[in-house]
Parts: sequence; C-alpha cells; structure tokens
Amino acid sequence: MSKTFTQADVASHNKPDNLYIVVDEDVYDLTTFQDEHPGGKKILTRVAGKDASKQFWKYHNESILKKYKPKLQVGSLDTKKNAAPPTPPASPPPTKEIVKPQAESGTVSAAPVGDVQEKVPEETLDAFGDLIPFADPAWYQGFHSPYHNETHVALRDEVRAWVSSEIEPYVSEWDEAKKVPDAIYKAMGTRGYLAGLMGVSHWPSEYTGAKIASVAPEKWDLFHELLITDELSRAASGGFVWNVIGGFGIGCPPLLKFGKPELVKRILPGILSGDKRICLAITEPDAGSDVANLGCEAKLSEDGKHYIVNGEKKWITNGVWSDYFTTAVRTGTPESGMNGISVLLIERSAGGVSTRKMDCQGVWSSGTTYITFEDVKVPVENVIGKVNGGFKVIMTNFNHERIGIIIQCIRFSRVCYEESVKYANKRRTFGQKLIQHPVIRLKLAHMARQIEASYCWLESIMHQISHMPEELAMLRLGGPIASLKAQSTVTFEFCAREASQIFGGLSYSRGGQGGKIERLYRDVRAYAIPGGSEEIMLDLSIRQSLKVGEIMGMKL
Repeated sequence: MSKTFTQADVASHNKPDNLYIVVDEDVYDLTTFQDEHPGGKKILTRVAGKDASKQFWKYHNESILKKYKPKLQVGSLDTKKNAAPPTPPASPPPTKEIVKPQAESGTVSAAPVGDVQEKVPEETLDAFGDLIPFADPAWYQGFHSPYHNETHVALRDEVRAWVSSEIEPYVSEWDEAKKVPDAIYKAMGTRGYLAGLMGVSHWPSEYTGAKIASVAPEKWDLFHELLITDELSRAASGGFVWNVIGGFGIGCPPLLKFGKPELVKRILPGILSGDKRICLAITEPDAGSDVANLGCEAKLSEDGKHYIVNGEKKWITNGVWSDYFTTAVRTGTPESGMNGISVLLIERSAGGVSTRKMDCQGVWSSGTTYITFEDVKVPVENVIGKVNGGFKVIMTNFNHERIGIIIQCIRFSRVCYEESVKYANKRRTFGQKLIQHPVIRLKLAHMARQIEASYCWLESIMHQISHMPEELAMLRLGGPIASLKAQSTVTFEFCAREASQIFGGLSYSRGGQGGKIERLYRDVRAYAIPGGSEEIMLDLSIRQSLKVGEIMGMKL
C-alpha cells in the first residue's frame, strides 16, 4: 500500500541530499534524479519540499509522468482521495410508440407519441478513454456502432494498456536513438499482434501458436486489425509504428497469400514469432509510383534452378534489420513493362545483400534502408505468385499498405487534435485560456470535422473489404482506398500544422509539452509520399472508379 505523507512531512525533505516534491498530491523523491533532470538541479532545489504541480505541468506532458512515476513516486499526500470509478454515460430513454389504426386499409402504423408500445434501443458499448469529443472514434464515447462488439472493446483495452505503460513513455528516446528495442518487436510476436496484421479475416493458426489474449481466433476480423494499428499509433511516432509493423505489414502478406505452401511453411512461423523480420522492396532510385519501369534484374541461371539478382532498392522500411526481402524484380525485357515483373523472396543468408540505413526527415526509428543486390542466388521456389505475374501481387498488396497508412494518419491527426485541446485548456494568454479564443476553437473545429469524415469513410471501406472476395475488393475498392489515402494524409498535414500553431514555439523544439506535435510534423512527408503520392492517388482514384462505373453499368 502506498505511503501517506502530510504536507509538513514533505516540507522536511527540502535539501539537495533529501529532496521531495509534490505533483497532483503524489509525492516524489528526486534526490538521486537531480543529475538527470534536463532543466538542471537549481529548478528542483527551488521547489524542494513543495507542491510543484503548477511548474511541472507548465513544462511537461503526461508521458513524462507515466515514464518516471513508477521509479520516483514514494507515496501520496493524506489529503488525496481515492479516484472514484467513472460514471457510465446515461443511456437514452426508450422510445415510446403507440399503435395507430389506419382508417381505410385497416393496417396499423407506429407513431412516437404515446406509451402503449415500447421500443428498446440498441445498447452502446462502454465509454472509454478521456472522453474528449473527437479525440477517439465515436464508438469509444458511447455512440452506436454497427461494426464493433465486445471483442473489439477487449482488444482496444489490451493494446492501449500495453502502449500506455510500455511504449508511450519511451518513444521519444527510441526516436532519438533511431531504433526501437528488439524486445518490443519480439513482444509484437508473442502477444499475437504480428499474426493479426496481414490483411486477412481469418487467424493464421496453421503458422503460429501465438494468440491474442483478448480475442479468440475464431472471432478475428479486419476491424480487430484496424484497432491494433490505431492504438499503436497513439504513441505519436511514425517511426515506432513503422518499426514494429511497417516492413512486416507490407512484406509478409504477399508471402502468405501468393507464396508456395512449402516456402510459407518454412519462413512464416519465424516471422510471426518475432524472431525474424521481413520487408517489402519495390521502390528504386529511379522507380517509385511507376512500378512498371523498375529495373532490378533477375536472370534465370543456366541450370534453371536459381535467379541471379542484381540491382538496387531505396527507401525500404525496416530493410537494415530484415532477414527476408519481398522483392519486385524484372524477369522480362525492359520493353515488357508490367508484364515482365516478378516477386521474389530474397533471403539475406544467401549472400550478396548489403544494406545501409538512410537518414530521412521523419520516421527516424523505422530503419529506412538503401539495398544493393549483387549476384544474389535465389531459388526458383522463392517466386511469389507467377513468373512475370508479379504486378498483380504488387497491386493487390497496395490496398493493404494504403489502408495501414490511412489508419495511422487518422490517429496521428487525433493525437494532434487531442494534445491541442488539452494544451488550450491549460495555456493562458491575454488573461484567458486559449480555448476561450474563438480563433483557437475554429482551428479545433476544422481539425475535428476532417478527422471524423475520414474515419467514417475508413469504417465503410473496411466493412466492404470484410464482405468481398479479395479480387473483387481490388477492383471495386482500389479507387476509393487511393482517394482516402490522399484524404487522410492531407488531414494529417492540416492537423499537424494547426496543432503547431496552437502550441507555438513549444512545437518547434524536440521534447517537452509540444514534443508529440514536433515529431509528428516531421513525419508528415513520410505518409504523403510512400504508398503512392497524393497526386498519383487522386488521379488513380478517379480513373479506376470511372472504369468500375462503366463495368457496373454507369449511365451518363
């Protein structure tokens, strides 16, 4: 049980060799922490033995408290009351209906004016989180949802608890170090999260013994996958999210869906356990969105048993750490365009693979990589899909990649909004809180409307994907997904900029109260360009949607 202090007890600990402070009625021993304090010892000396809540919240955000509280808290003031359990939101009253006869036909209709017949409303799921409007999806906040049930609630609770305690307090350190600890990636495997992030609505139990604690395998659906990515993104770091799911989430699905059974059985278990890593290698120094013109070459050996691969890949997420590379190569002539592309699973252990980390504007801990293949021998059994049929594999995979980008961008936008709301209710200018200035409320309103519109479109698309064969989804949903990819990245950029304006100078320096905003603003370009730039996406969305319209019988 936590130790209790009086204010006088704390006041007696006011020396450099015996230094306590109070933050929100919790007592912290900072005696041995003074050398670590970024602001120096003198600032702590000034508040030794005192309530430092005002000073703490002026310079720090909640993630700092989460990080250091387990190590430094020694008790609480005797005036602190135990937190009361949250009051559940009031349920709307049942709709009363009265049966009203129709004079001529003899039929009856219901009119909501009496109390003869009671219509019981559909129950909502329990409210969750801080309940700041629009800071979480509507179904988190007591609104009705046709898509979610108790299994989604359980998974949401599980992932958020893990992110809050094990991820969020350390993300800034990992970003600066440009590396997430290997133990975190391993935990993604043992917790079952990797197995649930491959864009399939069934649990791959034949390749892994890992299970997600809160969801039975037979209950798994694509909204669970959405939830994992969404909650991981609350850490407010594209680098972190790309580190743990970036390369895997786009490099592994082609192997699972198009790889030969023997290859999948040999490779996939080690990946899903978190012991091995995989990435997708498509982009080249001279070929990005124009996939049909890539030049990394794979020539069949004289004995027909291997492909010899030579070429380069650039901006490859997780490549520097990967054991396997799902690689787009040219097996046909340069003139064959998209009809001469194949996909190979290249294994680093084959030799001839060299990787070097690239320094980029954002997503620092993602392991963005430049890859060189020099006479790499790849068994013909490692072809994913059909020879010269790789374009189909790549295009099918793009939908899953873009959905991941969309989910991350919308949650990052929510983080920008949520941080802005909290700061605007704390920061005072010209004699009043920021939130009391109409111009600030207008910024928040514009952020919220774009976030909610984007998320509702995302849920609609996820529902369609869940009810379509993959071939049909690729045809009918490629256009809308491309359009929503552009919509979500534009929304993210808008929200990051508006949040930066609200935070002012605090969003320009790394760390501190505006640290999340500064980091996310750096990550914006990493989302607007990869997976198809906004301009390419918008043009593709219209071209493909109109083509589908013609097939469906569009009348003009």
